[in-house]
Amino acid sequence: MALPPAVETLWNELQAVRQKVLREAEGLSQAQADWRPSDEDWSVGEILHHLTLAEINTGKLTTKLIKEADAAGKLAPYPPGLTAFPPFPAMPPGPMEAPPVVRPEKGHAIGQLLADMRGTRERSRQSIERLGSADPRPLTWKHFALGDLNLAQWWMLQARHDADHLQQLQAVKTSRGFPKA
Repeated sequence: MALPPAVETLWNELQAVRQKVLREAEGLSQAQADWRPSDEDWSVGEILHHLTLAEINTGKLTTKLIKEADAAGKLAPYPPGLTAFPPFPAMPPGPMEAPPVVRPEKGHAIGQLLADMRGTRERSRQSIERLGSADPRPLTWKHFALGDLNLAQWWMLQARHDADHLQQLQAVKTSRGFPKA
């Protein structure tokens, strides 16, 4: 399905940062995926699991908001003149604690984490196509730290979230003591 330009741009951003995350994680051994710089830090595997959980939940939110608006007769089609989405609010400074629904588990096999991440992205394409058929601006949900975000902003946040955790993943790999294999 052809996407409206603003949605296509968003999809391309999601894909670009995800490819960087996958490139950083591919080829890691299980020992490398499970290693943590400290007890407070996440491992590469936990970062991957967290990103996948967050994306799954953004996809579920997309389905929920679109279904509810449609059932209420309030689902508006994507406006042809909408060429850009409003930015989401500035992120609060410093690290945030992940809400329970997206807290990662440790010990997952690295191959499965990568496969799950790829499979989730394939399903996310369907959510992005739904986003491209409806006006995302009135479809809002409260983020625990950022307040009300519209559906496009939730997906923009997903791209930003991946980019933030890409830096975290790179920091883990360059930490002193990171296993050689």
